[in-house]
Amino acid sequence: MSDTVQQNKDISDKIIKKGVSGVPHKHINVACIGNPNCGKTTLFNALTGSKLKVANWPGVTVERFEGHASYEDTEITLIDTPGIYSLTSYSIEEKVTRQCAMDDDIDVIINVVDASSLERNLYLTLQLLELGKPMVLALNMMDIVQERGMEIDIHRLPEMLGDTPVVPVSAAKRTGLGILLHAVIHHYEEGTEEYILDYPPFIEDKIAKLSVMMQAHYPSHSSVRWHAIKLLEDDEEVKREHPISVTNVADKSYEKEIIQSKYTYIESIVKEVLFHKSQKAAATDKIDRLLTHPFWGVPVFLLIMCLVFFLTFTVGDALKGVFEAGLGFVSDGASAVLEELHVAGWLQSLIVEGIIAGVGGILTFVPNIFILFLALGILEDSGYMARVAYVMDSIMGKVGLSGKAFLPMILGFGCTVPAIMATRALETERDRRKTMLVTPFMSCSARLPVYVLFSDMFFPEHPALTAFSLYVAGMVIAILAALISNRLEKGKENDSLLIELPEYKRPNPRTIRIYVWNKLKDYLSKAGTTIFVASIVIWLVLNFGMSGMVDDPAESFGAVIGRVLVPVLAPAGLGMWQIVVALLSGISAKEVVVSSFAVLFGVANANSEAGMAAIVQNIHSLNPGFGPLNAYCLMLFCLLYVPCVATVATVKKESGSWGFTFKMICFQLILAWAVSTLVFQVGSLFV
Repeated sequence: MSDTVQQNKDISDKIIKKGVSGVPHKHINVACIGNPNCGKTTLFNALTGSKLKVANWPGVTVERFEGHASYEDTEITLIDTPGIYSLTSYSIEEKVTRQCAMDDDIDVIINVVDASSLERNLYLTLQLLELGKPMVLALNMMDIVQERGMEIDIHRLPEMLGDTPVVPVSAAKRTGLGILLHAVIHHYEEGTEEYILDYPPFIEDKIAKLSVMMQAHYPSHSSVRWHAIKLLEDDEEVKREHPISVTNVADKSYEKEIIQSKYTYIESIVKEVLFHKSQKAAATDKIDRLLTHPFWGVPVFLLIMCLVFFLTFTVGDALKGVFEAGLGFVSDGASAVLEELHVAGWLQSLIVEGIIAGVGGILTFVPNIFILFLALGILEDSGYMARVAYVMDSIMGKVGLSGKAFLPMILGFGCTVPAIMATRALETERDRRKTMLVTPFMSCSARLPVYVLFSDMFFPEHPALTAFSLYVAGMVIAILAALISNRLEKGKENDSLLIELPEYKRPNPRTIRIYVWNKLKDYLSKAGTTIFVASIVIWLVLNFGMSGMVDDPAESFGAVIGRVLVPVLAPAGLGMWQIVVALLSGISAKEVVVSSFAVLFGVANANSEAGMAAIVQNIHSLNPGFGPLNAYCLMLFCLLYVPCVATVATVKKESGSWGFTFKMICFQLILAWAVSTLVFQVGSLFV
């Protein structure tokens, strides 16, 4: 096996390069299908050069993605699909994969199998084989199999799967890729015979009768046997698409008997092809005794997240000096150049106090954002995040949410937009909408600059702990909101979560690099687009009033708008028109709240010590009573009020309802005001 696992990497790379340098004149469509967490997306990225997000927990891919590769004279369109355990579909992501597998445009299926968990993966393999399409088995993670001292007989395995080609690969180490493409093309050109798994005679008799009926009603249909089997399983989707009366053939659902037959055969496969399986308790099991403990699991998760924020502040703040110096150099240099060119005063103000202060102030938070995503990327790729969902399952069920709901909620720590899209993994529209309602309460990376700025300004002794408390507050409020919603609907506890807990593994540096870079790129692209435009708009509303351009911002349009809403926010300790303007601007993107303060108070670098001191001094000159409690309520309001425009648009798209989207916005505004007001009023009694 050692020779097989170390598949001639140089030759593999040469095969792919040969395809790239050639002139393809044929084209085929290939679908990558496999269980969650089998390395499917990593393999897709390795074959196509794409940079999709990869994480060591289920539910990452929520729709199909396409990429391209070449081999000799053939152009290949590869399609990455959501991970599924079987072709029985319930959730949106399962339906996407099933539809892709059955699509007549798909010429070949690459069934990606986690070789280290062969028994679990083969159930889907047998179902895919019954579709009758050309299929190649990509035996992934063979390096892990070797590390554990196991062996897989890759000569006997194809024989037991109807001579299906089996190619050992390691997507993470990029070995065996060229051989895999060769097998795909060769198997496509050669064609395939229908794979037939022998079921008990009474099942085979019913399959034969239903196959005849299918053939009679749909003479040109492909996958007749597979559809006959699904009719026996009482599959709702197949019954709806192919309404054939099965009363005289099947008096009940035979799904259990069919599943049992498959697993019986899988056991025989494993006995014949898998050797030296370790009998010792895996390291994963030992670690999970603590990390998935019914009681200690949640405290451990909170401690880990607390450590993440400690690193985000300590290491991030240590690095931000370089960015501060760079911003100061750019700001001073721009001022000098503009003065030298005798540029009009208003244009100098727009460039230096508006654009550079607004956009530049956001860029100084890059070190903090980098450390946060580096830590989250390591946690995801190591396999820990799946444990968090498992630990939170019982809590989620008690508040009326599906256990799967915590997966998109965790994604919300990065960005709320993909988190909302990840609700497609939930099986019912009710669960999807409830999860969309509470997911924005997870503190996305856009809120981090707000937490960093105000924690450093008003809680200098414990900034990391202050920011961490807001992340915890978001989770607690999300759970309480779901509980209240469930009680109002008179709902009940949801079913428990069925989730694969992947074995812990050493995080892949390439995967982490792609993950962190994509997040930083998104953050920087916001600085160059949304925040750039928002900074200009804020400068305009603060420098123009009814009489034209004004010297005093208190006479500007911004002040007029802010003062209208000041009475509403005053009970929450936010009774300043400058805060109102900053919060309104934050609807475009939460980072804009920080850039707004920089523009509002004319500070070139809000994240520097001098900048923070200037903002605090300006706030106190306008409102001497504004202190740590007010600042905390401001951060709470930023946590809970309307998410960014991109998130609102995504909610509308995913829910398909403007009515639901409007209700969500109103709910979040009311909740933000109520919680902030409660904290301020109660806190004022003790401060």
